Amino acid sequence: MAAGEAIVARNRRAFRDYEILETYEAGLVLTGTEIKSIRLGKVDLQGAYGRIRNNEAWLFESYIAPYDNAGYINHEARRDRKLLLHKKELRRIRASLDERGLTLVPLNLHLRRGMAKVELGIARGIKRYDKRRKIREREEGRQVARALRHSV
Repeated sequence: MAAGEAIVARNRRAFRDYEILETYEAGLVLTGTEIKSIRLGKVDLQGAYGRIRNNEAWLFESYIAPYDNAGYINHEARRDRKLLLHKKELRRIRASLDERGLTLVPLNLHLRRGMAKVELGIARGIKRYDKRRKIREREEGRQVARALRHSV
C-alpha cells in the first residue's frame, strides 16, 4: 500500500466466494455527506456488485451510512453509485463480463490522497466443494509445517 492510502472497508466474502481473475481501481462519484461517512469508516461492501450500464460502470447495493451531522440534507444509504474508469478499462471489463460466469465484485474501498477509490475484481464464483478442497489443502500445509518444525 502506498503512503497516504488507508483501507476503509474490505469485502472479505469476495475472497472466500470468488476466484479473483483481474483487478481494477475506480473512483466513486459521491456527495459531500457520503465522503464524510466514508472517512469515519461507516461503509459496508457485503453483497455489493458492479455492472456496466449505458457504457458507464455502476456500483450497486453498497452501504454508506448516513452522516450524523448532516442536518436535513443527507444521502440515501444504498443508492447506486457511478464508478469512474477509463474507456479502455470499461471495454476490457465489458469483454470479460460477457464471458459466461464472470461478475464484477468490489474488493475494498480505500482513500488515496483524500479521494475515495474502490478496487474491483473480475471474479468467477467458487463452488462449495472447491472451498472444501482449499480448506483441506491449507490444513495439510499447516500439518507439514508443524511436522517440519518439530523434527528440527
